Order: sequence, then structure tokens, then C-alpha cells
Amino acid sequence: MDKSIVTLDKGTTCSSWNYCGERLATGSIDGTLTIFDSVDPASSSFTCTSRSKAHAASIVKVVWVPPEYGDAVACISSDGTLSLWEEVVEETQPLQWKLCKRFEGSSYKVLDIQCGVSLTSLKLVIAYSDGHVKVYELLNPLELKNWQLQAEFQNVIDSVSKYGNASCMSASISWNPQRGGSQQSSFVLGFNSNILQLNSSKVWEFDQDHQRWLPVAELALPGDKGDQVYAVAWAPNIGRPYEVIAVATHKGIAIWHIGLNPDPDGRLSVETAALLSGHGGEVWQMEWDMSGMTLATTGSDGMALMLVLKELASFGDVKKLQSALTTQCSNVLITGKSTFQCAVAYIRSNLSSYLVKTKILKIALLQCPYWFWKG
Repeated sequence: MDKSIVTLDKGTTCSSWNYCGERLATGSIDGTLTIFDSVDPASSSFTCTSRSKAHAASIVKVVWVPPEYGDAVACISSDGTLSLWEEVVEETQPLQWKLCKRFEGSSYKVLDIQCGVSLTSLKLVIAYSDGHVKVYELLNPLELKNWQLQAEFQNVIDSVSKYGNASCMSASISWNPQRGGSQQSSFVLGFNSNILQLNSSKVWEFDQDHQRWLPVAELALPGDKGDQVYAVAWAPNIGRPYEVIAVATHKGIAIWHIGLNPDPDGRLSVETAALLSGHGGEVWQMEWDMSGMTLATTGSDGMALMLVLKELASFGDVKKLQSALTTQCSNVLITGKSTFQCAVAYIRSNLSSYLVKTKILKIALLQCPYWFWKG
């Protein structure tokens, strides 16, 4: 018998699991930020432990800050504002969630955000409705309220050209999840806008020597440049000689391989590994699991799909793999876009739970040149 692990409040619009999958943050249509915790380690159920009025308008996205910087959540409101909330302890008072920063000063709406750990500090990447991106740097790792604007630029290859009157409906950012070593900070960004030059996904990398962000790759074929981007997802890299990034447009989900060594001009080599057309409409969200082998997607067609690297089959019998995928379920009931976000993040943090059962999910296996579809 299926068992739900959490019951979300009516009016929930978005959700996000923390890095280890033990805490869940949700936003609602009335602007309430709710935190759920796994109180009993022996149980898989979650209990509401906090409710805070974060915004006057509805919350459309919540993102956890990396665990190295404590328990904190960034919230985007439908009115385009951004706030940062932190769990704090005050003397004998119980744990409370309090506002530690509200990002203001822009007349344009915040469309997407991503936090990333760099070699020196925590970075916060914010995409705006005018096609600009701002990168903030945390000044003190113990003070989440103190941020400094590090850079601001448009999502274009030609840094000389400026494009005004941009109207961006959505944006998607994915930070390079690779941690440690001497690797420079990088992220991929794509827009859904009326300006062709802004749309195509670009990989941005921080040039430590010159203290600036540079575009090092464009993830679009010559005939596809300008296609509106719905979602991007950078896969964790465990031993690959290249990076893997998924990009969703109206043509489908493209899987890109990005080289690790730049050419004399500082650009990275790119190639399309696969183009998949699993959804009948716009792709809402994509998330990789921690191994970078499984991609979960959802779209406006009401379908939740799963994508598994064909390389995974080399680790064991394919039939056993299929059996595991259909029996080791997290048993999360999906009723729409927001609750799918819960399921996707749960998959990301629980490698043994590959498939989410839903009333709308069809179980199928279609073999592609490089991938297995789970739908």
C-alpha cells in the first residue's frame, strides 16, 4: 500500500528539499514559507515545524542555501521580489525562521536564482526579467545578510552589444555542482524572452585573474540559436572526461557534452549527445540525481518522466535494473507542478529511490542512442 511522506498545505505553489533530503521548504499562494522536518529518524514521514509570512504575494520558487552556510532558504515572489530566510536560535527561544536579507533596488522582476559554492565564498546568481544576471558574493560566511554585488551582465556572447527592451517570461540557472579542487566557478543560464541573443543557454565561468565572468560555451546548434529555453540542468560529474548539461526548448530536451579544456580563445568544445522529445508541451523543471546518471523532468502535459544514462546498464543486468526502477519507489503522490518539485528533489537526495509513483505516470521504457526513458 502506498504511503504519503508529507501532506502539503492547500495553495502550495513550489517546494524544495535540502541537500540531504531531511528538510522540505514550501511556498504558498498567500506568501507563506513552510518548513517540514523528518522528526522521527525511524519514519519516512515529515511534520510541519515552522510557518512564516515571507511575502505579501505568492511564492513561486524556494531554494536552499548550501549546507556549509547553515539552514537558510531563498524565496522568489510572484511580484518579482527576493528574500532570504535563516533558521536562528535566540537565547532560550526555540528555533525560528527569520528574514535576514531582502534584495531590493531593481525595477525588474527576479525570475530565477541559484546558490553556488566557489573557491572563496558563497555566490548567489539572480536572473531578471530584463535579461540581465547579477552575481552576489557573501562577505562573511557567518552573516547571511551581508552581500556584495560582484558582477552584472546580459546573457550574450558578445559583451560589447547591449540589448534593451527585453521582455523575459522565464529564466533557468544551474550551477556547476562540482566541488573542491581548483576548478573555477561556473553556471549555465538560458532565457525565454523576445530577444533571440539572450535566449540560448550559455556557460559562464569566473576568470579569477581578471575578476570577471566570461561566456565559455553556447549550447545551441547554428540553426537553433535564439530558441527559447525552458529549463537547464547541470549534471554532477563523477569521473567523466566532460561535463553533461540538459537544455529544454520547444524542440525537446538536448543533452550536451562540454569539454574540460578550453581552446586558445578560452572557449570549451560542445557537442549534442542526444535530442529527446518525451514531453508534449513546455518542460517545467529538470533535476539530476547526485550521481549525474538519472534526470527527472516534468512538463505542461502533466507527465513526469525519468531519464537514465545508458552507461548505467553496464553496471549490471538491464532486467534487474528495470525491476529496481519500478519497485524501489518513494511513493510520493504528484498532483501538479509544485509537488513534482518535491518528488524530483527527493529522487536527487535518495539514489535508491529512482521512480516516483503517481496517478498520471505511465511506466514505459524506450531505448534511445545514449539514454533510457522512464515515463
